This record gives sequence, C-alpha cells and structure tokens, in this order.
Amino acid sequence: MSRINFDLQQLQAFVAVAERGSFRAAADHIHLSAPALSRRIDKLETILGARLFNRTTRSVELTAMGRVFLERARAALDDLEFAILGISDIAASGSGRVTVACVPSAAIHFLPSVLGSFTELYPLIRVRVVDEGASQVLASVISGESDFGISFLGQQVPGVDFEPIHTDPFVLAMRRDHPLAAQTSVAWSALSDERLMTAARSSGNRQLLDDAMAKAGIDPVYRFEVSHMATLLGMVEAGLGVAAVPRLALPESHPTMVGIALHAPAVSRVLGLTTRHGAALRAPAKMFHAHLRAALAARA
Repeated sequence: MSRINFDLQQLQAFVAVAERGSFRAAADHIHLSAPALSRRIDKLETILGARLFNRTTRSVELTAMGRVFLERARAALDDLEFAILGISDIAASGSGRVTVACVPSAAIHFLPSVLGSFTELYPLIRVRVVDEGASQVLASVISGESDFGISFLGQQVPGVDFEPIHTDPFVLAMRRDHPLAAQTSVAWSALSDERLMTAARSSGNRQLLDDAMAKAGIDPVYRFEVSHMATLLGMVEAGLGVAAVPRLALPESHPTMVGIALHAPAVSRVLGLTTRHGAALRAPAKMFHAHLRAALAARA
C-alpha cells in the first residue's frame, strides 16, 4: 500500500472549511490567505484522489467522500492533540470533541441533562450526538464514526463491548381517559379487544416484542403498523389505539398519555454503552463517557 503523505496543516484547512462552509471564513479563522488555503485543499484532494468539496461562487458543500473524510480528519486531529498534550492537560484545558451515537428514546429521556452538566464542567468540548435507531447506532460505533454508543443492541456482537446501564421495561401506552388507564398493570391476554398498534418488523423494539410473544405462545393482532416511534405515540395520543412501547419512549408526566406495566409476559430491553473492542477512547470521549456513567449511577 502506497504511503499517503499529507500534513497537519492540510487537515486543519480542510476541517476549517468543512465546519464554516466558506473558504474566506476558514482562511480568517486559521490566519491564512484565501489563495493559500485553496492550494492546501487542492493538494489534499490530489493526494486523496477525490474531490472533498463541491464549490460554486455562492456555496461550498462537502461531497459524499468529504463527509466520510471529515470524521477521519477530526479524529486524527483529536488523536494528535491527545498524543501531544496527554489526558491530564486536555482535562485541564477542557477542549476537544466527542461524538456519541444514541437511540432517540435515551437521547430524549436522560441525555439532555447529562449534556447540560458536562457542558458546565467543560464548555469548550464540542459534543455531536448521532440520534438514530439501534442498528444505525451500532454501525456508527463499529465504523468509528462515533466514539461510543448508547443502545440496546450490542450484546454478543463480535468486536463490540457492551456495558449494561439501564433496564427499560415495555409499557402499554394509552390515553389517560382510556378505561385501562387506572390499572396498575395489564396482562397481554386482556388486550384481545383492544386496537393494538406497533412499530414495523424492521424495528429492534418490534423484534424484541415478537420474540417474547412467540416464546409465550401469544399472537397479537395489530391494527396499525408504523415505522417511527414518534408516529406511533402520536397515533396513541389521537385515540386510535394502544401500543407496547419502551418506558423511556414515553415522556414522564405526559399530559394526555400514560404507560401501564405489562405482564404475562413482561418484556424489557437492556440499554448499554457500546464501544469497539480494544479501541481506546480519545481523552474528551473518555471524560464524557465517565461523566455519563456517573450521572446514570446517581439516577439509579
């Protein structure tokens, strides 16, 4: 394999343009003339053998290859900073960048408070949240796009370390004026006359439910099936039916909906922190990872 020979200044120039969407703004930021910046980008594209930007007189946009390379360039710059300064100095200076992939229900439920307290401690550390479904979160961690993930997929996946952090039971979401809303729990067998709604079969949540129902010998009849949890909850709120959803997906103290515990069978998913096996977290990511674990332990 031929050696790729580009330098730190070219990476810094590329990241500056990508983040600001402008050659002029990037040149001002790194204290360089616009022509000199343009030459650095041209040389980098020549070395890589691919265009990184689509440029017009009015705009600068990353190409598909540019978007992929941006994550690698940021990681390389962060790794270099870590190698030069060391984790203690980075902690003291409070700078760096973290990318965390997170399933939407967890991102909505507890991540905002964790981000708020972390930002108070380290205001200069930039945090990017990849809020996607469980499969996409796992793929983001495996590819290295994200430093680590928060998901309920990853147990027994080759090349992935999974640290359980929270057991999330499924509840029956319904309107507060539903006849069953006063119950403390509901058995699946009592739902034969209910209009059941569910997520699509491609959903990780649906797969967990289907497996549990098959083991219990139950074959629910679903009247409506949708692709997104937000749509499912919107249909519940509109009074179209009831749905089994993870408790984290249903906001606490919702004004019009409530979640009732389900049993016979009880179904739950285990949320965990996922990392690539053997991969060392960069200093800022390690700091955020530790802060997140401490915050979750305090909530338990």
